[in-house]
Amino acid sequence: MSHGKPLIIGTRGSKLALAQANLVKNLLSKNGVPTLIKIIKTSGDAITDRPLHEVQGFGVFVREIDDSMLAGEIDIAVHSMKDVPTERPAQLTIAAVMKRDSPYDFLLTREEKKLKDLPKGAVVGTTSLRRRSQLSRFRDDLVIKELRGNIDTRLRKLKEGQYDAIFLAEAGLERLKWDLPGERLSPNEFVPSANQGTVVIVTKKDSEAQISVKVLNDALTQLETRIERIIIGILGGGCLVPIGAFAQTEGNRIHIRTEVLSVDGKRCVKIDEFINPEEYEKEATRIGNELNNKGGGKLVEEAVKMFAAKRG
Repeated sequence: MSHGKPLIIGTRGSKLALAQANLVKNLLSKNGVPTLIKIIKTSGDAITDRPLHEVQGFGVFVREIDDSMLAGEIDIAVHSMKDVPTERPAQLTIAAVMKRDSPYDFLLTREEKKLKDLPKGAVVGTTSLRRRSQLSRFRDDLVIKELRGNIDTRLRKLKEGQYDAIFLAEAGLERLKWDLPGERLSPNEFVPSANQGTVVIVTKKDSEAQISVKVLNDALTQLETRIERIIIGILGGGCLVPIGAFAQTEGNRIHIRTEVLSVDGKRCVKIDEFINPEEYEKEATRIGNELNNKGGGKLVEEAVKMFAAKRG
């Protein structure tokens, strides 16, 4: 399909966001779709002195880009899927879910130690409440400190010795083509965040852009990430709650690992089972409800209340 006027891709300006936008630009170009990239500064980028869950919560990197699209300033938006809230503006659609990169958490340490070998009291940096809770459960003798900033800033802080180890999403390193020594963490102990490792393309519904980007959709990733979104959608709580949800196709079944943790990591409700992909919607809904009823809903409520009180 050949186009005249280039479509405008809106993206955040971080190194990783630009790598993702350029990936989409190049793939569309191969399919005869010319594009231009427009950088949009979001409030999530501007606030670097406190954790994201203390700002406006979930969607802090997405809202301004949505507004830009609704105003007709951009045609295509490229996001890390885990940043995109499950509740979306009615005029917009996830037009393509790209093939998933690594869904796993990755630990970088200054002395190339494994997580289990870090000395007692070692300082580990992460922004994610989920990782914080999972880490507290795995090793409650470590000191966990807030870590904001883009990937370069985080690596610099590690090198300077402000942290002994930092958490990153392995997919980010893959997209930047950085091969750093570190440890991929097991999804059994560190169930990934829903949609981790996945890039999505958002457009207006029924637009030329929606038709143009369909070619980049990966059906398998779309199915797995949809399951994860159904589960977390039932639980709610956004980024205020330590929740992991990971669906992985294994042969003709889908392996689902999902959990809700208390903020301190001491309590957890977990489901680990296989489902039939043909009934994924029904099964994902059942698992979300089961997690909720087994005590996950209570943990979500607790976390939301706790942060509401902190914001006070």
